[in-house]
Amino acid sequence: MPTAEQLKDLQSKTLKEKIQISSARIIEWYERWNGQVYVSFSGGKDSVVLLHLVRRLYPDVLGVYMDTGLEYPELREFVKKFDNIKWLRPQKYDRKTRNYRRYTFTEVLKDYGYPIISKEQAAFISEYRNTKSEKLKDIRLNGNKYGMGKISKKYRHLIDSDFLIGDKCCDYMKKLPVERFEKETGLKPIIGTMTYESKQRESNWKMYGCNAFNKKRPTSSPISFWTEQDILQYIKKYNLEYAPVYGDLVELEDGTLHFTKCQRTGCVFCGFGCQIEDNPNRFQRLAETHPKLYDYCINGGQYNEDGVWQPGNGGLGMGHVLDYIGVDYKPIKE
Repeated sequence: MPTAEQLKDLQSKTLKEKIQISSARIIEWYERWNGQVYVSFSGGKDSVVLLHLVRRLYPDVLGVYMDTGLEYPELREFVKKFDNIKWLRPQKYDRKTRNYRRYTFTEVLKDYGYPIISKEQAAFISEYRNTKSEKLKDIRLNGNKYGMGKISKKYRHLIDSDFLIGDKCCDYMKKLPVERFEKETGLKPIIGTMTYESKQRESNWKMYGCNAFNKKRPTSSPISFWTEQDILQYIKKYNLEYAPVYGDLVELEDGTLHFTKCQRTGCVFCGFGCQIEDNPNRFQRLAETHPKLYDYCINGGQYNEDGVWQPGNGGLGMGHVLDYIGVDYKPIKE
């Protein structure tokens, strides 16, 4: 089993060494599955590097893009420039018709709740509200015998919010459609996640390393030990084209590389982690860069017949949600 020391050692290597190691992991993955693999491609900077790395070795490997409708429009247009990309869209199985149908972000919010605070806390709050188990309710309030699994005290008031809170966006917008594609095709994914992004990803690496052959859903993460500076240096080294939403790639006084606009390009309307961001936060930046998307995100909303706040009236109604959790989303005036 890989160790924290091994991860630290890999992270300290030069970009040239990292390219060599990652290439070896890609070859290992490709050969293990007899070439029946694909690259998870979002159009973001990390996946641009990943696709380039893979196709330097195997030019014909398929890329798969999840067209969720939650991306920056520039990013979506950028993806269209690449050859051999399979586009997938969120779908949900309809038991009445026994067919899959398009499933929108608005429907996810209505069915499962707004994605705020964190995936873990959102899941805990949702479980507390919906479970019939008094034992699980107690755990979500007080923790298990190790004191884990509970709703943080500073977020406990959200139990009584007049809107649903949930963690199911990623499942329905990305995870489930991709898993269905993998089941139908037999292809195994190569993904661009990195350990520095979260404790969960670091924990997964310590369990499986870059190539998780024995995982229930086998995945390869060949650049998982890279840093963000490695990604930017690679882009500069190979003069890779990237989505215009990032702006220009510039070198700062300390020698590090930096984009002049967006630093990351996840789902535009996601609220996970927004409460810990400095201003201008993601929503305030959205107001400046994409005012129409900002208006759709913040405005609108309505109460349903049960008195639950949800999307409607031409918008997602996130302003009401952000007001409730104390996040300032109003545009910053110069």
